[in-house]
Amino acid sequence: MTISPAPLSTPAPATTRPTEATPLPPWWRDAVIYQVYVRSFRDSTGDGVGDLEGVRAGLPYLKRLGVDGLWLTPFYPSPQRDHGYDVADYRDVDPAYGDLAAFDRLIADAHRIGLRCLVDVVPNHCSSEHPWFRQALREGPGGGMRKLFHFAEGRGECGELPPNNWHAMFGGPAWTRVTEPDGTPGQWYLHLFTPDQPDLNWRHPDVAEHFEDVLRFWLDRGVDGFRVDVAVGLFKHPDLPDSDDPAVDERTHDARNPLAWNQPEVHDIWRRWREIGEQYTARDGRERLLVGEVSVPTPAEQAAYVGPDEFHQAFFFHLLNAPWDAEAFREVITGALDDIAVTGSTVTWVLNNHDIVRTVTRYAAPATPDDPAPHLTPELRRTGADRARAGALLMLALPGASYLYQGEELGLPEVTDLPDELITDPVFHRTGSRYRIRDGCRIPLPWTGEAAPFGFSGEPAETWLPQPEWFAEHTAERAQSDTGSFWHLYRDALHLRRTLAQLGEGPLRWLPSGAQVLAFARGEGLVCAVNFGDTPAPAPAPGTPLLSSGPCPEGVLPPNTAGWWSTSG
Repeated sequence: MTISPAPLSTPAPATTRPTEATPLPPWWRDAVIYQVYVRSFRDSTGDGVGDLEGVRAGLPYLKRLGVDGLWLTPFYPSPQRDHGYDVADYRDVDPAYGDLAAFDRLIADAHRIGLRCLVDVVPNHCSSEHPWFRQALREGPGGGMRKLFHFAEGRGECGELPPNNWHAMFGGPAWTRVTEPDGTPGQWYLHLFTPDQPDLNWRHPDVAEHFEDVLRFWLDRGVDGFRVDVAVGLFKHPDLPDSDDPAVDERTHDARNPLAWNQPEVHDIWRRWREIGEQYTARDGRERLLVGEVSVPTPAEQAAYVGPDEFHQAFFFHLLNAPWDAEAFREVITGALDDIAVTGSTVTWVLNNHDIVRTVTRYAAPATPDDPAPHLTPELRRTGADRARAGALLMLALPGASYLYQGEELGLPEVTDLPDELITDPVFHRTGSRYRIRDGCRIPLPWTGEAAPFGFSGEPAETWLPQPEWFAEHTAERAQSDTGSFWHLYRDALHLRRTLAQLGEGPLRWLPSGAQVLAFARGEGLVCAVNFGDTPAPAPAPGTPLLSSGPCPEGVLPPNTAGWWSTSG
């Protein structure tokens, strides 16, 4: 599918970013990165599963959209019980996604058109089919490979009870008992996610050495950096004691267990990984990025992970979890800027990713444990779409970097009506609950046409998760031909981010506003405002906005609408 880009619908701004002669900050500080969920982006083989050649075919689309790079979710050999986050080999490509030659072509083409490429690395746990773990099972108690994991004797008269009271994030206990080579019940092993994902023992030097080799393997193939999964979870308390609070938070799937998360030793690992990246940067001047999935309760705790000798950036999830409310957004944004900016890093904003209900649905009617898939009337769907568009403009006006999840730019709602028998998410199979299951945001993307597979596959194919009929309203082809679409809103906003000097590095200054309105200035002469309320509010600046998320008459900021105004004359 080749689609010519439509002209920008915004006027050329009068104020521009610095010229080539002006020194620019490192590329990552205000980058906009597009998250590619590989198995759902595009399929080149007709088997209904996305792959690396499909991603490569989509690179011109990402370039037209205006992002700075892409982040690939795991594509390594894996039994796919958690769709790639259960890695069996960290230095190869799963045949379902292609091979190393396909990866090399993808990197070369991305660099040729000016896109950077990050890959996902999963250091906290591996697959139960990883050669290390399979050998550990064969060796039995006391074997050397068991020291690379957390094997322990059980409690109780015959070892029939888990070694401690820890819970797994995806439901159930964090321990599974193995059957030893002689057929008897044996030791238990730790897994903070599922039994298919045994946690690695980062207190063993072989684990650290292995992952340093993994980093170098992909850096040698040209990647521009890494997104690091579960960056706070590598080290556990060495004694594995009971936790005072081992429960799992039903809202986030997070196990609130300080004995298993955020241990101080983890910072030494990130310092070493930063050193490795800097070694490559010193060779060719191309800065490699480390961005961590740092899930901690407060911005101040997250700030401890970023800076000149650890992560360049860490995903800031508090905005993603904020309800659609002006004061909640103000509090989250202020906290991020106060605590993270002082580290020398910039905030990394996200509103969507592969683990969360999409904003169009989330902002229309938030799910609850009692009602995991609330019915969306046409009016609620419109409200959710309006809020998602406004939220996008708000995020892209904030100082720092932004990560977009595939399909955000198409205005995709969550698919909430998958039959139980088609759900693949291990959260559902571990808990029996549909609340916050992740399949609904991972449906293969619609590219063109009026019926499934909507151009996702080159020929009619049954996709790995079924696409609903209403995806026809959200195809990339239709979005690019409609200047009022989500796609054009994102494209125009990304264009302005690259041309308006005020949207680069620089402070944010809050402006007086009504109770459900957030308004702030970026630099001199640019104002952003969002009306979170249900009634119109006065516009924060005269004239019509440079860009708005919906119709915005002069002097008025309608409900659930955002706009950017130039006040420089």
